[in-house]
Amino acid sequence: MSFKHLSALLLLASFWGSSFLFMKIGAPALGPFFLIESRVLLATIFLLAYAFIMKQKLSLKVHWKQYIILGTINAAIPFVLIATSELYLTSSLASIINATTPLFTAIISILWMKETKSSRTFFGLILGCIGVIILVGWNPIAFNMKLVIAIMASCLAALFYGIGGVYSKIAFQHTKIKPLELAIGQQFGASIVLMPLALLYLPNQLPSLSVSFSVLGLAIFSTGIGYLLYFYLIKNIGPTKTLSVTFLVPIVGIVWGVIFLHEPVTASTFIGLITILISIFYVMDIKNILLRTNKKI
Repeated sequence: MSFKHLSALLLLASFWGSSFLFMKIGAPALGPFFLIESRVLLATIFLLAYAFIMKQKLSLKVHWKQYIILGTINAAIPFVLIATSELYLTSSLASIINATTPLFTAIISILWMKETKSSRTFFGLILGCIGVIILVGWNPIAFNMKLVIAIMASCLAALFYGIGGVYSKIAFQHTKIKPLELAIGQQFGASIVLMPLALLYLPNQLPSLSVSFSVLGLAIFSTGIGYLLYFYLIKNIGPTKTLSVTFLVPIVGIVWGVIFLHEPVTASTFIGLITILISIFYVMDIKNILLRTNKKI
C-alpha cells in the first residue's frame, strides 16, 4: 500500500467515524428508516451535482442490477442496522463493534474469492477483534435483551459490509467504472430499496436544527465524499485492506462521542484502542509503507 492510499484511508476513517455521532443524534428523532433514506438520497443528489460540475459522464443504466444489489448489502441494510442499534448503544460502542468488519471480509474473501492471506494479516485481524472484545466486554453499560439485540445488529451490519466489499470487488473488477459512478450507483440503489419503508415510517414532527445538520453531515461527508474514497481504495488495494479502516473508525467515533455527547471513557477503552492500533500495524503492514516512503524521499 502506498503513502497516498494510506492517506486516503485515514481521511475515510475520519468521515466514517463521524457517522456514528450523526446517527446517534438523528435516529431517535427521525427513526432508522427515514434517517438512512435521507442519508443515501441526499448523498446521491450531492454526488450527481458533483459529477455535473466536473462534467463526468455516467452510465448508471448499464449496471443498474449490480447497483441495486450493492446498495442493498453495502448501504441500506448495514446503515439501518447501525442506526437501529444506536437507539440503545452509545455512538462510541457502535463504532467499536463496527471494527469487526475486516475479520468478516477476510473470511468471506477466503470462501468466495479463494484469496490467500499471510499469517501476519491473520494475526493482525485476530488481534483487532481481541481489542474490540476488550472494549465491549469491559463496558460499564448494563446488559439486557435490548442491548444484546443492538450489539447483534451492529455485528450483522459489519458482516454485510464485509459481503459488500467483496461483492464490489468481484462485480466491478473487470470494468472501467470510476469510483464516482460506483458511489452514485450504490447510494441510488439503496435509496430505491429504502424508499417504501421510509414513507411507511415518517417522523411525527419536523427535525431540530441539530438533527438537520447531522443528516447533512451524514449524507455529504460520511456518505458522499466517504464512498468516493471507499471505492477508490477498493479498486486499488482490495477489500480486506480497505475495510481495515474500521479499526481506525472507533478512535474517531470515541473522540466525537466524548466531545459532543459526553459519553464515558474508561481504562478498558484505552487498553482496547492500543490493542487495535497494534493490529493495524500488522494488517496494513505500515512498516513497509514507511520504508517505501522514505526511499522515495
